Amino acid sequence: MNSKRPVNLDLSKFHFPLPAITSILHRVTGVLLFIGIAFLLYGLNLSLSGEDGFAAVHGIMQSFLAKLIVWGIVSALLYHLVAGIRHLLMDMDIGETLEGGRLGAKIVVVVSIVLIVLAGVWIW
Repeated sequence: MNSKRPVNLDLSKFHFPLPAITSILHRVTGVLLFIGIAFLLYGLNLSLSGEDGFAAVHGIMQSFLAKLIVWGIVSALLYHLVAGIRHLLMDMDIGETLEGGRLGAKIVVVVSIVLIVLAGVWIW
């Protein structure tokens, strides 16, 4: 038995580089979008069911919580879109070096933050 093997890994001591964090967030936002689309489709179905359904959805969308949820879904969509474009560029051999990966991750974060803030202004 190797005595140098760690018995318990403390995950809080690991330091992930920015490209790894952006890649993990890309996957997380994909899952959030998958879940969020169910809520959006329910709202669309209800709003198209008739005048009463549209009024109900309109009333729900006036609440702070509904706007926050929609902003969260739109934020996940925007981040996922920007990170997905980065992955497409990497598939075309653009930004695959270590420095290119770091720069691409920084660009993803900055562009995503700008778009998410603009979406928040638009939604509120």
